Amino acid sequence: MGHRRKARETALQGLYMHEVGKADIDTITRFDWLEETLSEEIRKFAVTIITGVVSNIEKIDSLISAYSKNWKPERLTVIDKSILRLAIFEMLFIEDIPTVVTINESIELGKTFGGENSGQFINGILDAVKKNELKEK
Repeated sequence: MGHRRKARETALQGLYMHEVGKADIDTITRFDWLEETLSEEIRKFAVTIITGVVSNIEKIDSLISAYSKNWKPERLTVIDKSILRLAIFEMLFIEDIPTVVTINESIELGKTFGGENSGQFINGILDAVKKNELKEK
């Protein structure tokens, strides 16, 4: 597994803890809750995602609301919402990752950690964000 994929999985877990358990960012980004030791590269990317999402959560959530037609944000599962937040942060703020890579990785996270239709749902939202909010990377 690539270091960025592992970092995304770790960030997803951290964002879930933040949403459900209201864990603070300092606690989450120490990664004491993990049973394994992360490489510095994985740790750094995961911290970037977690802190970036939390710092930009209002903007990110407004995009999720705008593009999740017929779905109020309160109806989204925490996993799907966390994956969307992670992906939209990457798409908007991390320039060196092609948007298509972010979308594909997020679909895979949805298939692995989400529900039966998570991959399709995530793809639809992220594709709409790509088409309407981004300049081509």
